[in-house]
Amino acid sequence: VQLQASGGGLVQAGGSLRLPCVASGRTISRQAMGWFRQAPGKEREFVAALTWTGITSSYADSVEGRFTISRDNAKDTVYLQMNDLRPEDTAIYYCAEVAPSGTKWFPSSGSWGQETLVTVSS
Repeated sequence: VQLQASGGGLVQAGGSLRLPCVASGRTISRQAMGWFRQAPGKEREFVAALTWTGITSSYADSVEGRFTISRDNAKDTVYLQMNDLRPEDTAIYYCAEVAPSGTKWFPSSGSWGQETLVTVSS
C-alpha cells in the first residue's frame, strides 16, 4: 500500500489543521491506522490510532483532547484533526498501518509513506 499524507503547513499557536492520509494500491478499510510524528532532533513518536471500525481510538498523552483521528473507509482515507496547536507539535507527520501490542500501537507494514510538515509558530 502507498500512503500519502498532506495538509501540513505553517500555523500560529492555537490554530488548527486537518491532515488527510490517502491510501492507494490496496484498501485499508480493514486495517487499523495510526499517525506518528518526528520533531527535529527527536525520535519518531506515536500520535494516534484508530481501529478499522472507527470505534476505538488511542492518543498520546501530549495530544489527548486536542487531536482527533477519524477515517472514511469508502475513500481509504484517514484524518488527523489537530486543534489548539502548540509549538511543540511542530514535526513531520506520517500515517501508517498499525497493530496493537498491549496498550500500545506500532507500525505493522513497514511502510511510512509520504509525510507532511506541520510548523506551529508561537
